[in-house]
Amino acid sequence: MSIKTIARLQHLTRTREEGATAVEYGLMVALIAIVIIAAVTLLGHNLSTMFNSVAGSV
Repeated sequence: MSIKTIARLQHLTRTREEGATAVEYGLMVALIAIVIIAAVTLLGHNLSTMFNSVAGSV
């Protein structure tokens, strides 16, 4: 193997790692969004009920 070939392989490896990192960040953002949506969906009705009961008692 020549030094040029090794340099090209290192460059390709480095580029692939950056691409994988972007994909990983995208997956993390999607997972966080899913958790937030699930929490709002599950707690939304309970919070609405609580606020309505507090507003009605005043």
